[in-house]
Amino acid sequence: MLQAVPSTTNGLCFCTGSYGARADNDLVSMLKKYAAHIHFLHLRNTSRDPLGNFYEADHLGGDSDMYAIVSEVWDIMQARKQSIPMRPDHGHQMLDDLKKQTYPGYSAIGRLKGLAELRGLEYGVSRASGGK
Repeated sequence: MLQAVPSTTNGLCFCTGSYGARADNDLVSMLKKYAAHIHFLHLRNTSRDPLGNFYEADHLGGDSDMYAIVSEVWDIMQARKQSIPMRPDHGHQMLDDLKKQTYPGYSAIGRLKGLAELRGLEYGVSRASGGK
């Protein structure tokens, strides 16, 4: 798709959970390769079993190195001088959400927990990079 129409207006929603479900996907290299085409981020994590099956993991847990991913995203945003919108996809049900009817992965408190973790990670990456 990007080769057929290489314009940067042709963009991707880069989902770390979907791409990270495959052990052979190097997410940081993919971020570097497609940086100009990434318009939106779904930051989530998965874990794989020995058979290659995957399941949702905590945002900062799982098989994908979320620190390395967020560090690369930070570098991309600094180079572009533009923020990339993201959402903490697929939070776990917890606390009050356990009593509510929600779509799987879209509980309010679980997603807020994921957002807090990812924002904290982004803040740490920005400080390590000399940002404020």
